[in-house]
Amino acid sequence: MSRTAAVRPADRREEILDAAQRCFARAGFHQTSMQEICAEARMSPGGLYRYFASKEAIIAGIAERDRADVAEQFRIMREAPDFFQGLEMAARHYFVERPLDEVVVCAEIMSESRRSAEVDRIHTAIEADVKKGLIELLQEAAATGAVSKKIDFEATANILMAMGDGFAWRRAADKSFDAEAALPLAMTMIRAILADKESAQ
Repeated sequence: MSRTAAVRPADRREEILDAAQRCFARAGFHQTSMQEICAEARMSPGGLYRYFASKEAIIAGIAERDRADVAEQFRIMREAPDFFQGLEMAARHYFVERPLDEVVVCAEIMSESRRSAEVDRIHTAIEADVKKGLIELLQEAAATGAVSKKIDFEATANILMAMGDGFAWRRAADKSFDAEAALPLAMTMIRAILADKESAQ
């Protein structure tokens, strides 16, 4: 049996997404051709098109995979001992431990969402999931006294997302940026702003 025949379709699909992600991280979406993705994935154009009809479909596949990861991270955050520990665990996952290729491609997806209606649809759905999840976690943390009940939950979620975007963009664009060193300071700032000072006294 050939290797291609032995590989499950779901696994082959993941291999294509991984290969495309490496190509996109090196050259960007518009500078990467389907032929280059085929070469990176070590498969024929006919084989690739069985899984993805276009480069946009591959981008959508990467974005949907990210959406599944977001759901998993929220599950982990909910199981953390407290809100701030869960938030730091998620931040470390996305901004310190995540491979640079993935960080760069996420930045590419954000940019492409301004040009492609399909990518924008998926990106907007992911952003909505993140915002909804953060608001729910903040509300739960406020109910336990971990964060102040006086904060604007939606506005706070927006700011946390903006900080996350800033970390990702900085890591993607600035080779000298040390996310590992920056994360503790960012968490100190977030704690100082959100913590319920009255409960802490």
